[in-house]
Amino acid sequence: MQPRLSLTVETYFDLICPWCLIGKRHLDTALALLAQEHPDVAVSITWRSYPLLPDIPAAGLPFQEFYVRRLGSPAAVAARQAQVRAAAQAAGVTLAYERIAVMPSTLAAHRLLRAASLAGGPEVVPALIEELFTRYFQRGENIGDARVLRDAARACGIAQPDATADDAAFEWLPPLHDADALASPPPFGVPHFRFNGGHDLSGAQPPAVLLDVMRSALAGERRPSPADC
Repeated sequence: MQPRLSLTVETYFDLICPWCLIGKRHLDTALALLAQEHPDVAVSITWRSYPLLPDIPAAGLPFQEFYVRRLGSPAAVAARQAQVRAAAQAAGVTLAYERIAVMPSTLAAHRLLRAASLAGGPEVVPALIEELFTRYFQRGENIGDARVLRDAARACGIAQPDATADDAAFEWLPPLHDADALASPPPFGVPHFRFNGGHDLSGAQPPAVLLDVMRSALAGERRPSPADC
């Protein structure tokens, strides 16, 4: 009898990175294809928070001005956004850059993800990530704002304390302080995927590329067990 195979997936991401949203969509597709090939594989996904811009103030920064300073001109910003929109559209995602007014700090949002994991288990985290991506990239909401985070948590059925005057300080959220919550600065960009602890892939790669790396990771798991002898 063949032993059941397992696949662990560590995903390093930030919520203001459109490539992370695109990469998540591609990962979902690749995992669905893998399930068709190997329905007996047990998949476990860990989401590693990696705030790209931890020094952004809690109130955020003007979105367009931030990117003009970063890329040099409005024309350069428009060209970059067109490139990302096209990649997102190919992944089935529509990005509403025209609705985004604020480049937010994502520290509190990642703390909310940590709270969700502690309260509801890892299975609620992907739903909350989707909710936050949708609120930011499609509705243009400021995911650094306490009210938006509370609304997102409520939409995902995540318990939270009653609102208080101290909400702006996010005192109700746990800190990011351990390896399960916050990734230390890795020697790669995001999104980044690590399969079975040793097969790495960076960038919003197409599903076929992700699937090939998954196959390689699983091939390393095919070891004989006492039950096979």
